[in-house]
Amino acid sequence: MKNNVLARHIQFSVLVVFLFFSFCSTSMAFDFSNWGLLIKKHVVPKTVDGILINSVDYNNLKKDPLFSLLNSKLKSYPLDDLRSEKSTLTFWINVYNILAAKMITDNYPLESIKDAGSLFKSVWKQPAGILGGKVYTLNDIEHKILRKMNDPRIHVAIVCASISCPDLRLEVYSVDNLYTQLDDQMRSFLSSRDKGMKFDKQKGRVYLSLIFKWFEEDFENYGGVLNYIGKYITAEEKQILNDPQIEIVYLDYNWNINGY
Repeated sequence: MKNNVLARHIQFSVLVVFLFFSFCSTSMAFDFSNWGLLIKKHVVPKTVDGILINSVDYNNLKKDPLFSLLNSKLKSYPLDDLRSEKSTLTFWINVYNILAAKMITDNYPLESIKDAGSLFKSVWKQPAGILGGKVYTLNDIEHKILRKMNDPRIHVAIVCASISCPDLRLEVYSVDNLYTQLDDQMRSFLSSRDKGMKFDKQKGRVYLSLIFKWFEEDFENYGGVLNYIGKYITAEEKQILNDPQIEIVYLDYNWNINGY
C-alpha cells in the first residue's frame, strides 16, 4: 500500500516538473507570426536602382494595424524569458529587422534610413523601439547584443533597410531553423554580384560588400573573412580566393531604402 502511494506521489511530482518546464519553454518564445504575415503582404522581389532586392512597401506597412500590434506586443515582452543562446539570437535578429523597418515607417517618406538621424545623433543611436519596457536603439541591438554573441552570420541576417544590405528574408527566423536560415542567408548574399561578392579574374580581384570590411574583426576567430566565406561559395570561387595575390576591392554601398 505504502509503495503504491509513494509511486503515485513520484508520478505526480514528475508530471508537475514536466508541466513546469513545458510552460517555461513555451513562454520563452516570442510569437513572430505577425511579422511573417507582414512580410508576405508587403515584401516582394523587385528591381530598385538597378538591383534585384526583396523590396518593402513601407507606405502600406506603415498603415497596417498588424505592424502596430506587433510593436505593441514587443513593448511588454519579458526579455528574461530569453534563456537559451539560440532563442536569444533568433529574437534579436527578428527584432532588429522589425525596428529598422519601424524606423523607416516612423519617418516615412524618406530616401535613406540615414535621413532619420540628425546632425548630432545618427539614426543608429536614435530610439528605435521599446522592448520589455526599455528603450533600445539599433546600435544597442547590433553592437551590444548581437555582435557579442560571436556569430558573423548576423551581418547577413540583420537588414538596415537599405538596398546594399542583405535582403530581408521572406520568412521570419525561427529557433528550430535558425542555423540553416543563417547559412542560406550567407550563400544568398554572396551570390549577389551587385552587393555581396563578384570576381574579376583578369585583374585578380574579388569585390566584396563593405559589410565585410566594417566588421572584419568579427571574422578573425574564424580565420578571417576570406576563409569564412569560403564555406559558402563554389569550389571554383574558393580556389580564386585562396590565391595569395588576390586583391580585395569593396563595392559601393547604396544607402537608399530597400523599398518604396
